[in-house]
Amino acid sequence: MKAAVRVRYGPPSGVLNIKEIDKPGPAAGEVLIKVFASSANRTDYHVLTGKPNFMRLFTGLSKPRLTVTGSDFAGQVEAIGSNVTSFKVGDKVMGFGGVLCIGSHTEYITFPESNGIVLMPDNITYEQAAACLEGTYYAVAGINYLKPTAGQKAMVYGATGAIGSADVQVLKYFGLYVTAVCGGEHADLIRSLGADKVIDYKTQDFTKDEERYDYIFDAVDKTGFLKCKPLLKKNGVITS
Repeated sequence: MKAAVRVRYGPPSGVLNIKEIDKPGPAAGEVLIKVFASSANRTDYHVLTGKPNFMRLFTGLSKPRLTVTGSDFAGQVEAIGSNVTSFKVGDKVMGFGGVLCIGSHTEYITFPESNGIVLMPDNITYEQAAACLEGTYYAVAGINYLKPTAGQKAMVYGATGAIGSADVQVLKYFGLYVTAVCGGEHADLIRSLGADKVIDYKTQDFTKDEERYDYIFDAVDKTGFLKCKPLLKKNGVITS
């Protein structure tokens, strides 16, 4: 099968090659997945380049431990190992391996049935499934840690990125009032995802907003506590 392979850290153009490697088989508790889509995301960039340097504590100090790149996938179950009960052959599935590489830039991948894999919704494509995984993972991790409740207010700065757009949708799921800060040309899109108010950062100063918020989510790491403090309620939280 074909796979994106590298043996050293560096930029894609300098280290990545498409090679033929052996097709894996599922061990006990694993499923074999035919990969139809996988994204190239921020996690992949850090794992590929080994930057920042602390990443190498997890991926290999001098060279990468795993040569095949990729951290997420959407595909179809082709075979199951012994003891697998959650999935069957033919299931459409999607999954994410967290902050580390799982080798999903390939035609087939084996993955534990109990770790980061779910059935795909019927109304999305493989490409859409793969594209939504990494941003949603980080958004949900941050929001669940803060435990917001219905009726609270949140601002999402950078609301059209992978993490920011997921922040908006998850916060609305929990019943919060959400103000989205993004380019005005995306206002209709971000409202369709649930935003109650949109601030165009290109023409408006978001710090002049008259709302006061329980949470401010900086999804692109371009603000800071001092800049956002006047927008926060007492005991309000900013996370970046």
